[in-house]
Amino acid sequence: MKLSSLVPSKIFPILLVNFIGILGYSIVVPILIFIVSDFGGNGFIYGILGAMYPFFQFIGAPILGNLSDKIGRKKVLVISQLGTFIAWLLFLLAFLLPETQLWRQNTEFTGTYVMTLPLILIFVARIFDGFTGGNVSVANAYLSDISTDEDRNANFGKMGASTSLGFVLGPAVAGILASTVLGEALPLILAAIISLIAIFVINTRLEESDPCIVDTRILEAKSFRRFFQVEHKDCYTEGQETYGEKKPSWRTIWSLPGIPLLYAVYFLTFLAFSLFYAGLPIYANTLLGWTATDLGLFLAYSSVVMILTQGPLLTRLSKVITNELLILLGSVLLALGFYLLSSETIFMIYLANTVFSLGNGLMWPSFLALLSKTGNKKNQGAIQGYGNSMGSMASMIGLVLGGILFESISTYVFILGGFIFLLITLLMAGNFLMKKKTMVLTN
Repeated sequence: MKLSSLVPSKIFPILLVNFIGILGYSIVVPILIFIVSDFGGNGFIYGILGAMYPFFQFIGAPILGNLSDKIGRKKVLVISQLGTFIAWLLFLLAFLLPETQLWRQNTEFTGTYVMTLPLILIFVARIFDGFTGGNVSVANAYLSDISTDEDRNANFGKMGASTSLGFVLGPAVAGILASTVLGEALPLILAAIISLIAIFVINTRLEESDPCIVDTRILEAKSFRRFFQVEHKDCYTEGQETYGEKKPSWRTIWSLPGIPLLYAVYFLTFLAFSLFYAGLPIYANTLLGWTATDLGLFLAYSSVVMILTQGPLLTRLSKVITNELLILLGSVLLALGFYLLSSETIFMIYLANTVFSLGNGLMWPSFLALLSKTGNKKNQGAIQGYGNSMGSMASMIGLVLGGILFESISTYVFILGGFIFLLITLLMAGNFLMKKKTMVLTN
């Protein structure tokens, strides 16, 4: 059976898995700053805590990406979700611990904070979740496996829409649940339950994306090792890699045509967004005086705009506009949205949110579609894994800097994010013009 005939039946489960995973993650976004503050932390600690996830994802994502090339995407997605479930349990355990003070610090650089026992356990939870958090890169590799050149843009647009839908419901639900008698603990309980649902969906609804890997559930072996057993069909054709060969190294992936530029854009995009995600909760909690519900509604509105953009709008535009031009258009809108976000009036903030979300909805799915066309099917896990590591490295830097910079330059941190997207625009425009020039000279 040809791969193209399997796409319609396979795309819904991976979209569902992605939606469930994002829903569980986004539930904690609007309440994390309040949890950190309640347990003694401040903006500095919030930034450091936020950086823990991408730092350890930077280590774990390439490992899981390469592993998914070897044993299949499905098994690695189970590993990632299991790690997320355990992390949420550790997070919940923090609410049961006494708020024992471990140390206190008050400096011009860090501000005033108290490190407590619950905060330490939350750090451990985020570290564990980060190390096993390769589900995004593996899900993108899975979608690349089952996509053809004809439907690749549409598929990644739908993946983006499923992500946005998760971000619509997650923050909104978190804001509502956090106002109940259980406070911030209730959204975390829901996040843990959602992780269990994701594991169930992966096991029951998701088929392995690579036809060269045969499911070994029928094997009689009952040890844990059976989970990692795979049988490879004879899928070798001339010019293709065979399974069992050494997996591509960072240097090999970096040498692929177009990868250095795409990874630079990956890094810069995550750097700018990390400044946003580090600064926004502090901005909302301090200068704007918002509650978790207010922040949740703001993020939910952003996701609604992105769903409308990534669904009908991007599907139509991708048929007549190239990925490169969509990335350029989205980057310009993102730069403008970041600039407008520096205002402190509600109207301008929501206008910034609209422009920002429209740009994000056009730019990021188009970028992922372009990245998925690079290399071949056998190294997509490695390409997405290393790309995820670039994003994780940028998130590490951005989340720490975002918290620190907001304390010193306030909303100007968003203008800095706008400059980063202007740089992305220049990089992509230069590459686009160079390609055009090469085509003209070749013809």
